Formats: sequence, C-alpha cells, structure tokens
Amino acid sequence: MNEVVHWYAVSTVLLFVKMFAISLFQGYHRIGKRTFKTPEDAALVGRQAAAEELPQVQRAANAWRNDLENIPIFLALGVVYVWVEASPILAPWLFLLFTAARYLHTIFYLSALQPWRTVAYGVGIVSLLVMCALIVAALF
Repeated sequence: MNEVVHWYAVSTVLLFVKMFAISLFQGYHRIGKRTFKTPEDAALVGRQAAAEELPQVQRAANAWRNDLENIPIFLALGVVYVWVEASPILAPWLFLLFTAARYLHTIFYLSALQPWRTVAYGVGIVSLLVMCALIVAALF
C-alpha cells in the first residue's frame, strides 16, 4: 500500500473514533444524570423531558458541529492529495497534525480551555491550507 494512502486511512479512522467518542460522552452524561431532552428518551427512564440539554451535552454538540465543518474538508482534501500525488514526505505529518489538532480541539472545547481551543483549531486550519498549497503545487 502507498504510504500516503496508509496515513490518510489512519487519520480517517482516528477521526471517526474521535467523533464516536463525542457521542459516547453525550450518552454518558445523559444516562448518568437521567436527563433527556427528547420526550421518548426521558420516558424510557421514567422522567419528564428536560427543557434543555445538559451543559456537557451542549458543549459536546458544539464540538461535534465544529468537526462537521472541518473534518469533511480534510477528508476531501486528503483524497485529492493522494490523487495528485502531492508531497509524500509531508503527508503523514500533515494528516496526523490535523488529526491531533482535532483531538486537542475537542478536549479543550469539552474542558472550556481558551485560548488553547482556538490554537488547536488554528493548527488544524494551517494543516489544511498547507495541504491545499501542496495540491496546487502538484497540479502545476
């Protein structure tokens, strides 16, 4: 297997695991506190539906939405990066840097740590911009 494809696949799986972990985090807090906003879920544990989500669940939902704004862009750029055979030497570094930045962004978001959340976000964006530049360079 091509090494660039290998690292793209590793990053993709790690990003899936991270996003799945956010879902588990939400479930842990909802089930642990038996607090559900959805009436049928609340009824399942013999409770009334909550007026709003728990703060931890809200934070996780915000982190999830941020992932949905960034991870699909990485996945698309990663495929193009592989197709145009952009820098194979930098690929593992860029793919893993983006992935690490997303992990840290989520940890910092759930922990309410600023400015670290923004720094992690910025590192991920810089990774994407460098990928873009290398893709363009490979095309010309």
